[in-house]
Amino acid sequence: MALLSLEHSPAGYRADVALYAVAIAGLAGLMVWAAPRPQALALGAWVLAGGAMWSAIEYLLHRFVLHGVQPFRRWHALHHARPMALIGTPTWVSALLFGALAFLPGWLWLGCWPACALTLGLLLGYLGYTVAHHAVHHWRMQAGWLQRLKRNHALHHHGAQACCYGVSTGFWDTVMGTAQQRPRPGRRPAP
Repeated sequence: MALLSLEHSPAGYRADVALYAVAIAGLAGLMVWAAPRPQALALGAWVLAGGAMWSAIEYLLHRFVLHGVQPFRRWHALHHARPMALIGTPTWVSALLFGALAFLPGWLWLGCWPACALTLGLLLGYLGYTVAHHAVHHWRMQAGWLQRLKRNHALHHHGAQACCYGVSTGFWDTVMGTAQQRPRPGRRPAP
């Protein structure tokens, strides 16, 4: 059934990115237009908190769910087997998860505007992850931040050891001890 397919058509893949970009623009526009002005600083902090939370969520999901829990592990193995294929979570599933696991609890615990801000930060992080993940698999890069991400992600896909679970940043790999250790110049890597 197409609604549950993990492999996207090129148009569906682009639509996923476009829909999240539109959702982000709409939510940001709504907040600028309608959120209470006295809460602007606090709401900005919630957006930043959502972005930081996404960074940790990305790492934890990739390491412990996509590489550890069935059926997600089996589904993620399809991506590892065919890294150039347009494989990912169906848009309606990820959108439902953002609503049910981020916005709704945020609204119940924090109120409407902080929930909107937190969700906006999470969505910004998710879109950043989506673009970074596409870039490391499909773009040619010679230097810079994206080239480092591409190298780390290639080590994740093809390395002999489990490492480099962060896609949009290596921060959590460093914190959690899963960063690929580079041998010092003049030293041979340990067997």
